Amino acid sequence: MKVALAQITPVWLNREATLMKVLDYVRYAAAAGSKLVTFGETCVPGYPFWLAALRGAAWEDEANKQLHARYLEQAVDIQRGDLDALTQLCKAMNIACYIGVLERPQDRGGHSVYASLVYIDDQGIIQSAHRKLQPTYDERLTWSPGDGNGLVTHKLNEFTVSGLNCWENWMPLARTALYGQGTNLHVAVWPGTDLNTGEITRFIAREGRTYVISTSCYLRKEDLPEDIPFYHELMETLPEVISNGGSAAAGPDAHWILEPQTNGEDLFVVDVDLNQVYREKHNFDAVGHYSRPDVLQLHVDRKRDTSVIIKPPHTD
Repeated sequence: MKVALAQITPVWLNREATLMKVLDYVRYAAAAGSKLVTFGETCVPGYPFWLAALRGAAWEDEANKQLHARYLEQAVDIQRGDLDALTQLCKAMNIACYIGVLERPQDRGGHSVYASLVYIDDQGIIQSAHRKLQPTYDERLTWSPGDGNGLVTHKLNEFTVSGLNCWENWMPLARTALYGQGTNLHVAVWPGTDLNTGEITRFIAREGRTYVISTSCYLRKEDLPEDIPFYHELMETLPEVISNGGSAAAGPDAHWILEPQTNGEDLFVVDVDLNQVYREKHNFDAVGHYSRPDVLQLHVDRKRDTSVIIKPPHTD
């Protein structure tokens, strides 16, 4: 099976324009024969780089307020239908998709956002929206912590696919939850740097004896739209290359099938072969023959968190 890594430059803080680019890359991936196309963490509408560049932890700071307001305004509301064009294209092209979005869900009031990894199957159905369990460092100033509802795997042809957002790939129990559900093609999404993908891609492949697809975004300072709040201040403080990509893929023997890519936007296509997974499971299976559930066992709470449960009125 062919899998595509779409390392794109988001139209930063612009949901609709970024989604138009996403649609183009889905078409490119389908034309290349891919059955799965993957995009980076919060690809739509982009990663909150201002938190590190400006005064992310400052109370009542005007830059924080304006940029956060813009972020919420451009976030993805799945219930509203913001991903409908993407789901329809996946169905038309018979291709599945993992895409990182900034989700502003109605079931949490519609005013907080989550780094969510959405899986759309090849029939155009959203099968899961995994909200990042633990935002990392300054991300906690804008993203909310998620829940276990999206810790699921999905069947795609002969493979079982899974996905996690950025540094939650370092969480041993999150990985174990997916190993236990049979993943053999794991998608790790990142905002974009080979400093992240260079080590953990091969580590997860070795631990899980699974294919690992690490997909990132790519962003330079010159790509920032001039209409964003505090544009000139960001241009003064951000580096020339804000995120250099680093999309990569490793096989179940932990060898590279695509070394980290840092030269700009591109679509990378790799081949995966389930027989290679079977070969590597011979001497290690973390949740199978090399596990002791009588001694060590993981319990996963998959309920979707919600702040308000509205019960129907009583009727006679």
